[in-house]
Amino acid sequence: MNVKYSSLFEPFTFKSGFRLDNRIIMAPMTTQSSFENGMVTTDEYLYYKRRATGVGMVITSCAQVMENGKFPGSLSVSSDKHIESLSKLAESIKSCGTKAILQIFHVGRMGMSAAIGEQTVSASAIPAPRKDAETPRELSTEEVHEMVKAFGEATRRAIEAGFDGVEIHGANTYLIQQFFSPHSNRRNDEWGGTLEKRMRFPLAVVQSAKEMIDTYSKKPFLFGYRISPEEIEEPGITLDDTLALMSKLKKEGLDYIHVSVGDAQQSSIRNKESKDAVLANIQEEIGQDIPLIGVGKIQTPDDALNTLELGLPLVAIGRGLLVEPDWIRKIKDGNETSIRTEIKPKDYKDLCFPDAMWEYVQSRPGWLPFSESNPKK
Repeated sequence: MNVKYSSLFEPFTFKSGFRLDNRIIMAPMTTQSSFENGMVTTDEYLYYKRRATGVGMVITSCAQVMENGKFPGSLSVSSDKHIESLSKLAESIKSCGTKAILQIFHVGRMGMSAAIGEQTVSASAIPAPRKDAETPRELSTEEVHEMVKAFGEATRRAIEAGFDGVEIHGANTYLIQQFFSPHSNRRNDEWGGTLEKRMRFPLAVVQSAKEMIDTYSKKPFLFGYRISPEEIEEPGITLDDTLALMSKLKKEGLDYIHVSVGDAQQSSIRNKESKDAVLANIQEEIGQDIPLIGVGKIQTPDDALNTLELGLPLVAIGRGLLVEPDWIRKIKDGNETSIRTEIKPKDYKDLCFPDAMWEYVQSRPGWLPFSESNPKK
């Protein structure tokens, strides 16, 4: 291995005692490939098994905590009947010597009534700022409490299924972010209005999950939270808002915060005068108190090094592992120049994409680097 990349393979131990063999994490990516009832498909087992070897841990695609919080093809952790299916997924990942982390979420207003069979729900009856967005129904106070409990129950099920941890998905415009955002949360009760009140739902979710970890986990169980630091909408989440929430989150027993940005090196999307990387700003403000995971367009080992040089201790790779499942092995073998940078027709079977996921990425031009328009053929 080229010695310049040795820092990527240093072990990392969290305060809880949970240990990773290296600093590289497989980022959560939507497969859209589960059965209609949220059970895991064979294609998904194979997809994760193909990419799990060598990385410090794998964070799965998001699993809904309630059935009205799904999108087509998403995993489910909404009831005890899903535990057996999820346990097979956990074992598939762990059999490669890798830690398995289940990401849990609720889609909120980003869902579709056609998929859930009823009107979507959110913090307030405000549609998302996108074409053809549906207007959600505002959750009642009682339903908010039920939702908080659902995240706790999902965490218990993850423990019983044999996962090594959970990641609360508070990013990417899903329900937890919708409660935190002044755009989607226009409530005037205890769950909305001021910044302090908008923080209550994410903090309540974290507390509910932590209670279940303390009650049911018999060994160190990794506990993370994913967050999007800014919104472009007006009104929208600002970096100052996010730092305020992080200051609260770091006191809640979390092991890490996963900062979701499109490019690990990007500057603020709201403050155009700032030229500093948002990840660097967050690391400076909060990174000494809680480990941060950086993510976003990290495709080469040099990209990963550049992210560590921002001060972050951990790096998550998404599309890089989609294109090159052997990313880790090739770097360890000193063959980083042979890392795939585009998908060719002959690569399709080797990549073990579930068919539904393949159709999904094909529908997003430029999201993955294809050498031909339809490499499956």
